[in-house]
Amino acid sequence: MRARLPSLLRKPLTIAILAIIVLLVAGELLSPGFASGRQIITLLKVAALLGVVAAGQNLVILGGREGIDLSVGGIISFTAFLAGNLMQQQDALLLHGVVLVLGAAFMIGLVTGLGVTLLRIPPLVMTLGMLSVVQGGLVLLTRGVPSGRSAPMLSRLVNEPLVLGLPGILFIWALTGVALTLLLRRTTFGFNVYAIGANEAAAALAGVPVRRTRALLFALSGLFAGVTGILLLGYTEYVFMGAGDQYMLPSVIAVVIGGTSLAGGAGGYVGTMAGAIVLILLQSILTTLNIPPFGRQIVFGLTLLALMLLYGRQRRLRG
Repeated sequence: MRARLPSLLRKPLTIAILAIIVLLVAGELLSPGFASGRQIITLLKVAALLGVVAAGQNLVILGGREGIDLSVGGIISFTAFLAGNLMQQQDALLLHGVVLVLGAAFMIGLVTGLGVTLLRIPPLVMTLGMLSVVQGGLVLLTRGVPSGRSAPMLSRLVNEPLVLGLPGILFIWALTGVALTLLLRRTTFGFNVYAIGANEAAAALAGVPVRRTRALLFALSGLFAGVTGILLLGYTEYVFMGAGDQYMLPSVIAVVIGGTSLAGGAGGYVGTMAGAIVLILLQSILTTLNIPPFGRQIVFGLTLLALMLLYGRQRRLRG
């Protein structure tokens, strides 16, 4: 029993859960009411936004080859703008807008994936380039003046209680967690992702379609970023420039906190969900302490470095 307890404490998911408890207690001590039911639901809504975009980031990182999608922030901003202008504050245009936006996000991610697989452009370079393209296109379309508003039904789904006093965005996040876990653990595609991340050469020799799978991972990352853009539009109810910029680095940190190796091939989405909650709690505490945005970015960067030192000893990065 004594040996089992330290073993559990070495698991990233266990560490993340303990961190959530510690942060809730610390937040309550610093600001009474921080851990109240209403405040926790508010924090979970914000965590859901990060958690959904981190789902796509999780897939790309699991695929290995130092895969990190730096374009997610730009895709979120672009899809939020596109959704707001397609919906035009009309519930009748909600489904139409969602379908078109998700299709556009998927295609952006697919182009990124094809650049990585067919043109053999390193993922960091390709996604950074795609980020610049998407941001440039957004500036061209908006001319620096944001426009677009959420459909009322979307805003109600994201912000208002749906069942048991919980807003719809939490159920969307929960369904995302269930779907992604089943995809990774119960399907051939999921097995292929882990195989490619663990040893790409061996996976190719075993007949795994490496290029097609990796391209699809980036396409799915774009899709999840698009879902986040739509949900963010519903959360804020209007479009603002650079709305998605705040999600790029945290989406990576959430994945690492959850125990997914940046080398690929090991990890899962449940840990990432816990990691997203940890980050939002940490961000909320830093805000309570009046730490400015640049200070929060420094803390997030140091957190990522610390996690790399902590988890990097467990598994060396592969070439």
